[in-house]
Amino acid sequence: MKTRNNFNHTVYASFLGYVVQAIINNFAPLLFLTFQSTYSISLDKIALLVTINFGIQLVVDLLASKFVDKIGYRVSIVAAHLFAGIGLVGLTVFPEWFSDPYIGLLIAIAVYAVGGGLIEVLISPIVEACPTERKEATMSLLHSFYCWGHVFVVLASTLFFFLFGIANWKILALIWAVVPLLNALYFTQVPLRTLTGEDEGLGLRKLVRMKAFWLLLLLMMCAGACEQSVSQWASTFAESGLGVSKAIGDLAGPCAFAALMGSARVFYAKLSEKINLQSFMLLSGGLCLVSYLLVSLVPIPLIGLIGCGLCGLSVGILWPGTFSIAAKEIRAGGTAMFAFLALAGDLGCSGGPTFVGFISGAFEDNLRVGLFAAIIFPLLLIAGLFMWFFCLGFQSHKPHIPFRTDL
Repeated sequence: MKTRNNFNHTVYASFLGYVVQAIINNFAPLLFLTFQSTYSISLDKIALLVTINFGIQLVVDLLASKFVDKIGYRVSIVAAHLFAGIGLVGLTVFPEWFSDPYIGLLIAIAVYAVGGGLIEVLISPIVEACPTERKEATMSLLHSFYCWGHVFVVLASTLFFFLFGIANWKILALIWAVVPLLNALYFTQVPLRTLTGEDEGLGLRKLVRMKAFWLLLLLMMCAGACEQSVSQWASTFAESGLGVSKAIGDLAGPCAFAALMGSARVFYAKLSEKINLQSFMLLSGGLCLVSYLLVSLVPIPLIGLIGCGLCGLSVGILWPGTFSIAAKEIRAGGTAMFAFLALAGDLGCSGGPTFVGFISGAFEDNLRVGLFAAIIFPLLLIAGLFMWFFCLGFQSHKPHIPFRTDL
């Protein structure tokens, strides 16, 4: 079968994998106010939905370095998509099974979070192992599909809600569940050439002794927090904090955020040979700080929406850029390195929005206060990048790492 011998199909399936990741991370936030009114859930409990999603992804990241190499990438990535599909279906049925619908929502989100965690761990090393040139450009383009998936989720969901009403959101959840289920089938057909496991790479014990590894973990955590602190709350903030309609809020908030984030990643993919990655990331960190200040301090709705968009533009390169630096500087990191980088990123993705939610709740559900407090994340990111520049001096750790075929 031609698909089994063509690594382009592996890359295409990986692109779709990040679309699935976008669905499970960004569909539910569009319904936060609907959950709040339908199920009588407070804002701090809504924040816990985000915590559960990324928290479980974090645990999966931690465990994946131990079991992925043993059971194989193919079984793991197919299972990841099945978990994602089942969880999305669960959003529609699990709340009906419990006297407290909130428990059902938590279980559904927990199920698809397992899939999300596996996808985050597996997709990057799968693409990194493909026989392609310009790895940094490919990695940036790969991660841009998370953004385009995010845009598609917002646009398609907004159109669905306009045509059929938000009361029918459960039907849309079932439609979204089809995407991971089909991509699970696709991944059974594509060739996989995977990075070696711990026994052939550096291994976790050697990784934790490297200053560069710990700094990369800090950068990943900050990248996740900078991205999701605004992304997860953009729809709610635009609707309740800026006073615009849900349709306008979704389009001008999370949709603009994702579109500009994807544009930044495509821009770097096109010009990666001409741009210094570390300098580009430092500039992006500064722009991220400015965007947080615009969102949180300027009381003009239009400026707040512009701030959301600028935040998306600024965080675009941070996550894939850190992956690219790690793959280049610690070439023998293997599955363990990618798993722990994903863990750090998901820690930021979980902690950032939760931090915003709890700070906001402490100030009478004022999201502006929560988002202002979150400037700590771009500040830490900038500090980490300066440490990378001036303390580590870009020392490379590049022992050769071979590949193996996972059939």
